[in-house]
Amino acid sequence: MDTIQRLAAILAAAFAMSGAGCASVYSTPPTAVHQPMSARPAELPAALAANGAIYRPGAGRSLYEDRRARRIGDIITINLVERTSAQKSANASAGRASSLTGGVTAANKLPLSSVAGLSAEAKTESDFSGKGEAAANNVFSGTITVTVIDVLANGNLLVSGEKMLTINQGNEFIRFSGVVNADTVTTSNSVQSTQVADARIEYRGSGFIDESNAMGWLHRFFAAINPF
Repeated sequence: MDTIQRLAAILAAAFAMSGAGCASVYSTPPTAVHQPMSARPAELPAALAANGAIYRPGAGRSLYEDRRARRIGDIITINLVERTSAQKSANASAGRASSLTGGVTAANKLPLSSVAGLSAEAKTESDFSGKGEAAANNVFSGTITVTVIDVLANGNLLVSGEKMLTINQGNEFIRFSGVVNADTVTTSNSVQSTQVADARIEYRGSGFIDESNAMGWLHRFFAAINPF
């Protein structure tokens, strides 16, 4: 009976793991961008009846205010133009050598006459050389529209947003957040990603295609306890 119970427990665990794997296809991968990714603007006061004047109290924007984003809930288009390149190389070498030679040639009149003609020689040598190189080139281009989720005390805008693309059997997520200077926002409500401070850009995927490219948990377990 114990054997049957153990077998049932193993099958139940395998079924739960397979179910979790199927559910992970539709799960949203974690993120490190500023939260929340969207914010609702504050409700505007009820518009008063038109009195025939140019100035209308309770209107959404001032007569002399442009349409650039500057409030919570406004949207800004981020032009992703990220390009990074880095290269590093290092060389090192060291060497050391030493030698020692000694002997006894004529010691007939000394108590140590028996060691006459004895010689000794010692030599040591050490060499070291090392070389290392590293290079990285990354390009990220595209556009994503984000939402103003907070207005800082100095007028800068904290923005955050996400774009999800469903392609065949998987989902692709593009996420962005950062701090935007309101003066750099163009009249078309767009800004370059290189002008965003504390920028956090993510490109992630979910689905069985992405999972097939990742190492399984059992393989990671054995790799952790056996690094060779």
